[in-house]
Amino acid sequence: MEFLALLGKTLLLRPYVFLFLAIALATSIHLIGKQRTAIFFLMTWVTAFVCEFSSTRTGVPFGWYFYNGSTVGRELYISNVPFMDSLSFSFLLFTSYCLALVFLLPAKGSGLGMVIHDDRATRTSIPVLGLTVLFFVLLDVVIDPVALRGDRWFLGKIYYYPEPGMHFGVPIANYAGWAVVGLISFGLYQRLDRWLPEHGHMPPPTKNVAPQLLFGCALYYGILAFNLAVTFWIGEPWIGATGLLMYLPITAFLLLKLTGRLPVPAPSQ
Repeated sequence: MEFLALLGKTLLLRPYVFLFLAIALATSIHLIGKQRTAIFFLMTWVTAFVCEFSSTRTGVPFGWYFYNGSTVGRELYISNVPFMDSLSFSFLLFTSYCLALVFLLPAKGSGLGMVIHDDRATRTSIPVLGLTVLFFVLLDVVIDPVALRGDRWFLGKIYYYPEPGMHFGVPIANYAGWAVVGLISFGLYQRLDRWLPEHGHMPPPTKNVAPQLLFGCALYYGILAFNLAVTFWIGEPWIGATGLLMYLPITAFLLLKLTGRLPVPAPSQ
């Protein structure tokens, strides 16, 4: 009963986290099916939790940081790690995966009429792994500086770095840790994806996954916009401007892709 009570309090305290999670889960089930979704999200959460548990005790892989326990009793913790924190990695990685697939899967057409063909060889490839992890880390480059200032918005001051880093107080080691989480969890998922039966009644490359992927991309940008909005709202224009400038080239290339002006990758053999 205590577990359920704390879970309910967590939901009330962090409704935006669970909204993002619910949308990501629904999108993922339509894109890759229930089995792959369960594997993807559970594997990412476990990897993130283990890495956070380790880093708050050994400094590996995120560098040294500590949760201050300010919300103990108000939300669910597993050991010393807030449940919602490690859980967030799962939907952030999934939306990064969607964005990477939009760039790398074979496609034709443009805009809402775009057709993106599913292709197992492409989605389990090294380029998709690399681009997914890159988008995953870049999202945290926007998220972590504003989360560190949680005492100035409704997140609250829940953690701190004993030695503030060079990127608006965030150590570069933190971003390296995010890359480690992405490489481990998504790399393992890709290996399993090669062996699991295909999802859906239409086999690749017949299957069109454009609606689900574009929705996943919209969620990625929704999370980005949420964090940038909070950044400007708390009076941190330099952090916000840095995030905007960082995403300008990515967004420009995405718009070129969506308008059919980028070279179309051929299906992998």
